[in-house]
Amino acid sequence: MTMDDYPAVTEIWAESEGLSLRDADSPESIAAYLARNPGTSFVAEQHGRVVGTVLAGTDGRRGYLQHLAVAESHRSQGIGQMLIEKAVEGLAAVGIAKTHLFVFCENVAAQRFYERLGWFARDEVRMYSFNASDNQNV
Repeated sequence: MTMDDYPAVTEIWAESEGLSLRDADSPESIAAYLARNPGTSFVAEQHGRVVGTVLAGTDGRRGYLQHLAVAESHRSQGIGQMLIEKAVEGLAAVGIAKTHLFVFCENVAAQRFYERLGWFARDEVRMYSFNASDNQNV
């Protein structure tokens, strides 16, 4: 994925149910993310058109897979699985063996998808967030 893909990528993200876009998904934020995490985020193209995307990166210890999305017209063709495999391979290339992802509790379809691919829920942990800004949409 490059910033040239950003308009098409955000269009797919915006259309995807169960995916929340925030101010942190701005062009500036995504450009910084891609610069910090080269070779870990990918797009899938068909006939020169972006039909799928995954944003992935690392904190140096663990990998994080975010914003996996496939255009509705191209689902059930293995594109999502291929994007995950590429992201995990990209993370492994920089020494990351374990990758986490977040799924909204009500997004049962995504949960089933990831479970079919061997991902497992971690019920022993709870995610907490802290917002150091006045912007509630970050």
